[in-house]
Amino acid sequence: MSDEQTSADEALADEWTTALEEETSGGDVDDDSAAQAARFDELQPGGKDAASGDVKIDAILDVPITISMEIGRSRINIRNLLQLNQGSVVELDRLAGEPMDVLVNGTLIAQGEVVVVNEKFGIRLTDIVSPADRVKKLSG
Repeated sequence: MSDEQTSADEALADEWTTALEEETSGGDVDDDSAAQAARFDELQPGGKDAASGDVKIDAILDVPITISMEIGRSRINIRNLLQLNQGSVVELDRLAGEPMDVLVNGTLIAQGEVVVVNEKFGIRLTDIVSPADRVKKLSG
């Protein structure tokens, strides 16, 4: 990862940390800071008009995101990758029975277990990652 990307990630983590501290401390926030630190718990479908100062979530409901489930990872060199063929086994960094990670646009948001519904795989969410924990993982 480049130094520029690392600096950008650290700046974003600092902004989230500041916003969360202000929200949890109940401190007064000026209008500019309030606009930057969106309060997602107040967003409701069919919300009030933006002119009245309330945020309307309808504008983002159709924004596409990528959700993926990850059962594990493995790091191998290219030589071993090129030797893989049908029937090869790749060892993952997880144990059998451990929960899968649920990622939205590459960010961990939950964990769950695999289920089969109507002959299709699905995932039952067992743990939702709190916004504060997500910020900690960005900075850590």
